[in-house]
Amino acid sequence: MQKIYPDAQAALDGLLFDGMTIAAGGFGLCGIPERLIDAIVASGVKDLTIASNNAGIDNEGLGKLLRTRQVKKMISSYVGENKEFERQYLAGELEVEFCPQGTLAERMRAGGAGIPGFYTKTGVGTQVAEGKEIKDFDGEDYILERGIRADLSIIKGWKADESGNLMFRKTARNFNQPAATCGKICVAEVEEIVPVGSLDPDCIHVPSIYVKRLILGAPYDKKIEFTTTRERETA
Repeated sequence: MQKIYPDAQAALDGLLFDGMTIAAGGFGLCGIPERLIDAIVASGVKDLTIASNNAGIDNEGLGKLLRTRQVKKMISSYVGENKEFERQYLAGELEVEFCPQGTLAERMRAGGAGIPGFYTKTGVGTQVAEGKEIKDFDGEDYILERGIRADLSIIKGWKADESGNLMFRKTARNFNQPAATCGKICVAEVEEIVPVGSLDPDCIHVPSIYVKRLILGAPYDKKIEFTTTRERETA
């Protein structure tokens, strides 16, 4: 199967539709599928439900989709660095399902593994538990969390071979790996594509069976969420 597409628009051709659910990898601006997000913005698809740790920052990452009002609901852990995300949520213009980070990663992983739900102690006794089933195990309460199954996964990798085996680099692995597995279709963008056999099999983070379409996204500009400086010390 030919998995390599010339650009993000071509890789998403025929996959996008209004009201769909998308699982997006990345953490802040680290390891986000920038090219694929831009292509989704350009497509004009709307009423999206997006499962992602956060929505980037204003006008960067998934924040671009918030600016264009293409997102109906976010399933996220953190919204603090995106003022438009915060504004839409407080104004009742955006539905938000808050989910602890570890639980969100596990919901994606569970969905990809065919597990419809699991019990966790995280969130017991808080608003996270509202409306959810609570079950006693060995005298302790646990809440039922549902696995996430998305119509589409969009992720960013470091290296891939031509068959779609993927490697992530450091922090970019945390949500990209589970997000890759929970979508009916996974589209990946990477910094480098190498011939089959070039990657150490023991270092593959996502096997090629999960990746249906692949693009080379490089070159990328390094984006910084916070610029922190200090005064130069003088003698």
